[in-house]
Amino acid sequence: MPPSPSNRPAVCVLHGPNLNLLGSREPGVYGTDTLDDVNRKIAEHAGRLGLEVRVMQSNHEGVLIDALHEARGWAQGIIINAGAYTHTSHALADALRAVRLPSVEVHLSNVHAREEFRRHSVIAPAVSGQIAGFGATSYLLALDAVLALIADSPKV
Repeated sequence: MPPSPSNRPAVCVLHGPNLNLLGSREPGVYGTDTLDDVNRKIAEHAGRLGLEVRVMQSNHEGVLIDALHEARGWAQGIIINAGAYTHTSHALADALRAVRLPSVEVHLSNVHAREEFRRHSVIAPAVSGQIAGFGATSYLLALDAVLALIADSPKV
């Protein structure tokens, strides 16, 4: 994708596998907001912060990796909810390291209060920080965080 035509900082927001089922998938864990609801909240908060956001969801690891590679050309920051790939995808971790952009890992649920396998993130060492457990608000907090990271990044 080409660079942003606006002068606003641009953030790539990636939703991983099964997030397309939000609202109907385990609402007791993930809430009742649909992915469209979450994306609307992201866009509204980004607008308040003066950020441009481009959001995508995929159930496919390679598509997420390709999106990270493409973000190098236009984004100044990344927010990623890798879903279950969080716990298994060394390829996503490598891609996050390779793009070298400020990045925040997001989870809707408190993964540290759930099953043992969810408590380990293989992508955590490749991102600037992690926000979990606040439902859709996790993404809004991540927007605040990535904006601060962008502001603190050395300008090239």
